[in-house]
Amino acid sequence: MIDLPRRAFCLYVGSGAPPIGTHGQDAHATTPSSRGTGVPPVAHGQDAHATHGANPYLPVQRRQGAYLPHWTQEGATYAVSFRLFDALPARILGQWVAERDNIVKTARQMGRELSDSERERLEHLYSEKVEQWLDAGHGCCFLRDPRVAELVTKALLFFDGQRYELLAWCVMPNHVHVVFRPLAAWTLAQVLHSWKSYTSKQANAILGRSGEFWQDEYYDHLIRNEADFERQVRYVLENPAKAG
Repeated sequence: MIDLPRRAFCLYVGSGAPPIGTHGQDAHATTPSSRGTGVPPVAHGQDAHATHGANPYLPVQRRQGAYLPHWTQEGATYAVSFRLFDALPARILGQWVAERDNIVKTARQMGRELSDSERERLEHLYSEKVEQWLDAGHGCCFLRDPRVAELVTKALLFFDGQRYELLAWCVMPNHVHVVFRPLAAWTLAQVLHSWKSYTSKQANAILGRSGEFWQDEYYDHLIRNEADFERQVRYVLENPAKAG
């Protein structure tokens, strides 16, 4: 088992672009410059006993998105991926949606929610059908531009400790992975909307273009326990090397 930090660490992988310096250059940044680009993951040590699993005593809410069901819980930690608008071919997305719908349909016909094994199957399908295509670098890959990568990086860090606890993250050429926990009254959907809305407008201005930037839908996984947390963080930190 890898000894992973238990709280607040991050990594910027540059999306194929060179390092962009430390976050101390941003006057509005809320995190130390030691979390800048090109440095190893850093544990702040603010809470060595923090846990990141789902609370068995609180209800889990379900919301149906355009393609994905979203499970949320108050105080939960999530692993989230969001991608550029053209990062996934429609054919691949269609194949994945069809297989996903078969799993969901079976549960509905039996009048029940998805079982843990079915949720795990959905996650496996996402990794098998979607993540492999994302890692192949399909589409325009705007995040390879260091200016855009820096924009997204600063957006992730800006409200860390205020609206959410940022635990692990990486910026890839056509998608972003984040492990975080919403704070106070902020919800998963609100945090994602804030990140995507701000960065899409600013990135289009940087690139001198208009129109779609991010895919509307995003993938989120409610982290169930500490082992799941470690697995999700490990995936984020190792994704750049695996993607090549």
